[in-house]
Amino acid sequence: MDPRYSAQDVVRCALCRDAVAPLYCNVCHTHLCKDCVEKHFSDKSKVHNVVPLEQFLSTLNYPKCPTHPTKQCELQCEQCDIPICISCISSGKHIGHKQLEIFADFESKKEVLRRDLQKLEQSIFPKYQESAAIIKTQKTDQLKHSQKLTAELNKQGEALHREIHTIIQRKQAEIDEMDRQHAAAIEKQEDETNKALHEIKQVIQDLKSLLDTSDVGLVSKYRSRIAEFRKLPTKLKISLPNLLPQKINREELLKQFGSINSLSIETEEQGYTVPSPGAESSPPARPLLDVPRLITDIPTTGYEYLCNVSCLSDEEIWTRGDNKIMKLYNLMGKLLKSVQTKSGNMPKDIAVTRSGGLVYADREDSSINLVSGTQIQTLITLRGWRPWGLCSTASGDLLVIMTSDDGKQAKVVRYSGSTEKQSIQWDDQGKKLYSSDICNKYLSENRNLDICVADNRAGAVVVVSAAGKLRFRYTGPPSTPRESFRPYSITTDSQANILTSDYKNHRIHIIDQDGRFLRFIHNCGLKRPGSLCVDSRDNLFVAEYTGKVKKLQYYK
Repeated sequence: MDPRYSAQDVVRCALCRDAVAPLYCNVCHTHLCKDCVEKHFSDKSKVHNVVPLEQFLSTLNYPKCPTHPTKQCELQCEQCDIPICISCISSGKHIGHKQLEIFADFESKKEVLRRDLQKLEQSIFPKYQESAAIIKTQKTDQLKHSQKLTAELNKQGEALHREIHTIIQRKQAEIDEMDRQHAAAIEKQEDETNKALHEIKQVIQDLKSLLDTSDVGLVSKYRSRIAEFRKLPTKLKISLPNLLPQKINREELLKQFGSINSLSIETEEQGYTVPSPGAESSPPARPLLDVPRLITDIPTTGYEYLCNVSCLSDEEIWTRGDNKIMKLYNLMGKLLKSVQTKSGNMPKDIAVTRSGGLVYADREDSSINLVSGTQIQTLITLRGWRPWGLCSTASGDLLVIMTSDDGKQAKVVRYSGSTEKQSIQWDDQGKKLYSSDICNKYLSENRNLDICVADNRAGAVVVVSAAGKLRFRYTGPPSTPRESFRPYSITTDSQANILTSDYKNHRIHIIDQDGRFLRFIHNCGLKRPGSLCVDSRDNLFVAEYTGKVKKLQYYK
């Protein structure tokens, strides 16, 4: 008998589990006896197709034997877990091994498949869906908690500043009181000395008159006052106060400030394997377009000279030009909002914060200001320094590049709120990182937290790490004469590439995070490109000095 059909003697009905099953449902993949067919058809959820088992078996594709290509494998060796043919058994390689009819193994494996499918659909996949939803919630909660933690940190910092300010005021009051006492003592001494001088002058005049007179009576009345004046005025002996500063104990200050408990991250086993968390991976590399595509442009912003552009969203941009008004536009060129600077001065740079606020640098009064709704708050007032460019960082800090009033120094300062956290000015050899001349300087933070400065006078893009260590200087591609490269604005994208506008040469340089030149953007009709910013999709906004804003696609 053909072994494919001998299975009829051993295959039992899937419903009654007792009778031999000469029938098979192709839809449900179920063996049936004749008595159970009607019961099986009572399930109206499917259109059943019941056929004789021989017919079903005839449709199966039995594997060819790899050892004996002309033979079909009709058996399964349990010990070797491979299909075998009659010739394999005759060869003696499987002596003592238990063989199953391959159809029985086929049915057994199908049953395993059905169970696995059921487990995946009904248990494991829903759990992964639930886990994905939890992760999404955790990401939202993490961002909210980070913002809350930063707010609490700033609040504690402001409280500490208030306490320090109170102490300074108290000490100043002590100085003022000592100044008052000192001044009063000196004034008293001065009054007594001046009174004595006046009396001495009068006595001198009287003596001269008596020496010239012949009036015996007047001369006889004279009484000497030399003894009275011989005692010179007392000299004030003043011990001036000094400030005796105590060395600031940073550890004690940290204890008073408070601490942040450690972050704890654990994985909880849920009955299935959880992928191990790893470092955040970099986004996949994206090829650059040979010819960037103009998506849209705003033909006019109402400025004679357009100086800055900053993305509020993928559809809205802040601009500033050659006057005191900052304007918010949508991509249709519709003016949505106008804001005048607090001082009435022209802003030097603008940037959008993580929370959607607008900050601007006022170089004339040395201040950094925040626009929130209709209110303008002065966040920082500089002393002896004037701001040029600014940007908001991934952590919510503010980076400001500034030059000293005398034009001899330049530095980048990191602020958390109004508190200075970091100052970057010198390299490891004690040399200036940035040109100190009064010229345009703008900056941006890279995806890897590097600080990238476009130093126009130096003719370089200067990139330092988050710790302030010099990583590289980019002065243009090798074929470009150094004196012709004068970077103006700067921005960075999701690929960690750096883009800087080459204003005089009507082009934009794209360099990678290590300073290697990648490509120019110069063949899409750019005219005097100035300020740059990138939206969440890596579309580039270019503010042309002529007053236009162009939106370009430069990745494929």
